[in-house]
Amino acid sequence: MADQEFRVEQDSIGEIKIPADAYWGVNTARAVENFDISRRQINVYPDFLVGLAQVKQAAARANLETGELDAERADLIDRACQDIIEGQLHDQFIVGVIQGGAGTSSNMNANEVIANRALELAGRPRGDYAYMSPNDHVNLSQSTNDAYPSAVKLGLVHSTHNLIAEYQLLQDSLRKKGYEFRDVLKVGRTQMQDAVPMTLGQEFHGFSVTIGEDIQRLRDVQPLLLELNLGATAIGTGINTHPGYREAVIKHLRDITGYEYLQTATDLIEATSDTGVFMSLSSVMKRGAMKLSKICNDLRLLSSGPQAGFGEINLPARQAGSSIMPGKVNPVIPEAVNQVAFMIAGGDVAISFASEAGQLQLNAFEPVMMHTLMQNSVWLRRAMRTLRVNAITGITANAEKTAAQVASNIGLVTALNPVIGYAAASRIAKTAQRTGENVADLAVSEGLMSREQVDAMLVPAVLAGPHPDAGAEFLSDDEIAERERKIDSLDTTELAHFF
Repeated sequence: MADQEFRVEQDSIGEIKIPADAYWGVNTARAVENFDISRRQINVYPDFLVGLAQVKQAAARANLETGELDAERADLIDRACQDIIEGQLHDQFIVGVIQGGAGTSSNMNANEVIANRALELAGRPRGDYAYMSPNDHVNLSQSTNDAYPSAVKLGLVHSTHNLIAEYQLLQDSLRKKGYEFRDVLKVGRTQMQDAVPMTLGQEFHGFSVTIGEDIQRLRDVQPLLLELNLGATAIGTGINTHPGYREAVIKHLRDITGYEYLQTATDLIEATSDTGVFMSLSSVMKRGAMKLSKICNDLRLLSSGPQAGFGEINLPARQAGSSIMPGKVNPVIPEAVNQVAFMIAGGDVAISFASEAGQLQLNAFEPVMMHTLMQNSVWLRRAMRTLRVNAITGITANAEKTAAQVASNIGLVTALNPVIGYAAASRIAKTAQRTGENVADLAVSEGLMSREQVDAMLVPAVLAGPHPDAGAEFLSDDEIAERERKIDSLDTTELAHFF
């Protein structure tokens, strides 16, 4: 390749050739060489890139306000950051997600991309750092140690907004399915043994409630992500910043993000070394993943068979289940979600170790925390969507089978007990268990109840109580599509106020 296809950049280590059309520079190039580990670039997490650009944009505006940066350069940096916020240049963020240096490589990747885009906007060649320096201008009043964790937190706020929105869609889908099954009687089970009657609708409504609880837990932890150490620079002392910078930068960041509750930590030295919020968020996501996995286990059990298992519901057939057994269909969607939950649980352990391993005034292991939290959030969100779209919405009930199981199940005598008495109920239960006869028929044949009395008791409202969602309203298909569009959008300021 000819030399004109390269530009030469230099750092304290020496010179290096950079592709002429690259927006990144020497620091990024060295990081790519040094951290060829994960083979996953930070651009796989656009929420994080948006967070980085928002931090840099707020810093430029604050530096202009305090007089540390001239208007021309501040405007160019601002415009370059806006391009990234809107989804441009993400392919230029090429450093690996796993990196040493507490995130310095990610920070410098951003500084270089923003500097070179600003130079392009100014009509100057890329690499003209005498005019627009990644360090002296884009990184002005910042250190990796405050810019990077602030960007991570903003990225996680964006990501958890999307996660909450997907949780809400899954919750609605489960509630809707519960309402559809509100009259489908079935046998409840405890400890894998038959218990008393319930409805399939109550079971699915219970799934929706447990999903809703995790929505609230995510909302509870979000405010912790809005406390930033921006303005702390290297270790929390604010060295190399204007006295008015700290207040100015958080004000501008509120305006940029739309998050009015963003605030500067009261003790910046503590905030620069503490990563407790990452453990808190990870714990909440693990909790949700484990509960979602339990729901998937139940779906696999309820659909098992279909002939020799429970066979109470039918999951949509999504693909052939065997290379040797014709006609076999497996519960592949719940199985995939189970595996995501296992990964999230493992990631929570990694975050705990990384948080504990920090020393003194900085935790050098925030990159693995960022990567794990972002991945867990994205995977959990996608897993919930595939569960909702490819499984929940298409589930059907085997109502005749479940009704027959209720009628013949000895657990039914619990419902008859107030009418026929404990002794008679116990006798009928033993007879039914021994002979396989129908419990209701035995009560009639022994003259303990009339057929009319038995039939009046064998209805969902009597056996299981009223359905919790009587008269409920659910999202329409158009509303679901609009919410999915917003979840998939990078317009984070709109999303912040949507739900």
